[in-house]
Order: sequence, then C-alpha cells, then structure tokens
Amino acid sequence: MNGPATTAPPPVLILASASPRRRELLARLGITPAQIAPADIDETAMPGELPRDYARRMGAEKAMAAATSDGFVLAGDTVVAAGRRILPKAEDDATARHCLELLSGRRHRVFSSIALRAPDGGMKAKLSETIVRFKNLSAGEIDAYIDSGDWEGKAGGYAIQGAAEGLINWIHGSHSAVMGLPLFETRALLKSAGFRIG
Repeated sequence: MNGPATTAPPPVLILASASPRRRELLARLGITPAQIAPADIDETAMPGELPRDYARRMGAEKAMAAATSDGFVLAGDTVVAAGRRILPKAEDDATARHCLELLSGRRHRVFSSIALRAPDGGMKAKLSETIVRFKNLSAGEIDAYIDSGDWEGKAGGYAIQGAAEGLINWIHGSHSAVMGLPLFETRALLKSAGFRIG
C-alpha cells in the first residue's frame, strides 16, 4: 500500500534588507519574510561602472552576502542615475540639496535590481528601469523638501512615496521600483521559486 501523500514544505524567504519600505512592498504581494538579514557589503562603485551594472552587482552581492542554507534570500538595490552618474544616498542636507538641484527640471533614471538566491546557490535576478522627471524646482520648494526630512538615507535625495511625489510631473515605468522594490519583477521571481502569491 502506498503511504500518505507528502507535500513539500513551503519555501522560506529571507529578506536581505533592513528597509521598511521593502517589507511593506512585499506585504502587498502577501509575502512576509521569515527573517530579516541585512547584508553588510562594500557599496562603493567601481571606476567607470555604469549605473545599471552597479545596480545589478549590488543586488547579487547582497543576496550572496546574506545567504544561508535555510531558505531563499531576496535582495535588492535601487540606484538613481543622472546620465552615467550614480547619485549618492543622501545622509546630510547638503547632499540632498545638491541632488535635488541636479534633478530639477530634468529626467533621470532609477534602476532597481532584485536577486533571489536559492538554498542550493542558484541565482535568479531581474532589473527594472524607470524614468522620472521632476518639475523645475524653486529654491523654496527645495527648502521645504529638505525641511521634511523625507530624503534621509534615500538614493538621489528623495523618496517618491513622500512629499516628493507632488514635485514629480512625469514617470515612465514602475512606481514601486522607485520606492525600492519592483513588484512585477519580484512577483515573477518569487512565483518561479514556488512562493504562493494571490
């Protein structure tokens, strides 16, 4: 006689990011990470490295650094680029102001990479590219945004989910990618790994 059918346990997801935004975005897909394991890596760009290549490398390296044998590791990185220039994460008023002055009235690109590492070491990755345009920002608008504090720790000196959204007059691509996690690409990667998503 055949024994009772056995089903494989559901896959376990480890999120290699301390970003509350990425957790919130994953929740939109009905996914709650079993563990948060931020990757501690050197995020310095290589000489001459293009923004999209940098984003891909960062996503993969974060997945590798936080990987364990206990489950799948999801990592991501979001890069704001003005031409070939990678804009920094704003850690002070001066950096945020410089970024906003640079982005005022012009289009820029946001590259958001995701990488999913399986317990056996296999890696799948995707990259989202979004084009964003700020209106021409007045000095007063920049001052008000700096005062809001929304820019703190954000790539390119702004967070699209905050007050900056009222200053963006055009976007082509994924809104969630600019927030930090491209949901369409993330959903596809997770479904391919066996995660149940509604």
